[in-house]
Amino acid sequence: MTSPKQIQLENIAESDYEIFALLKQRYSPRTFKDVRVKKQHLNQLFEAARWSPSCNNIQPWRFIYAEKNSEAYQNIISCLSDFNKEWVVNAPLLMITAYEKKTEDHKDNFHALHDLGLAIGNMTTQAQYMGIAMHQMAGLDWQQAEKLFNVPENYHITSAIALGYYGGELDKLSPELQKAELKERQRIDQSQFAFMDSWKTIKHDDD
Repeated sequence: MTSPKQIQLENIAESDYEIFALLKQRYSPRTFKDVRVKKQHLNQLFEAARWSPSCNNIQPWRFIYAEKNSEAYQNIISCLSDFNKEWVVNAPLLMITAYEKKTEDHKDNFHALHDLGLAIGNMTTQAQYMGIAMHQMAGLDWQQAEKLFNVPENYHITSAIALGYYGGELDKLSPELQKAELKERQRIDQSQFAFMDSWKTIKHDDD
């Protein structure tokens, strides 16, 4: 059986240009070490989010988190897609994210989702530094989550995150998910998203 350490090494990105090592090492596992996330480490993650940039320093991000074997943990699971429910029970901690939709003067905050993403990006890099994996999930019934967690009307649930220390055992996953865990990581080329001087339309092979 492939060891957790070997999987971690094989998942280091082969970047075209040299980048910060933590960014190359980060990936989204579906298994985690079966230990509780330390409170001190959790505080450090939220502190990293706290100091991320935001439009006019509004800091619109919000997080609800729950530890395994709690009612809130099961409530988060109940809001997830069937695919995510299949593996997410391996995570010692689950989190849902949200952002404040309007500013204090009741205007739409069009940058709130962007700012939430920055906060999660800060948190993810800090987590990687501490050997903590964060698997982001879009498969979430946000309306159900808002009801279950009594989210105020001015906030919008956005995503879910499975969180725990790297080092989970591969055999806790189905054969299909084991293959996905070992699949080579890929990204589109820079030329497909970074354009100098003007927008460029990218032609694909099937066009």
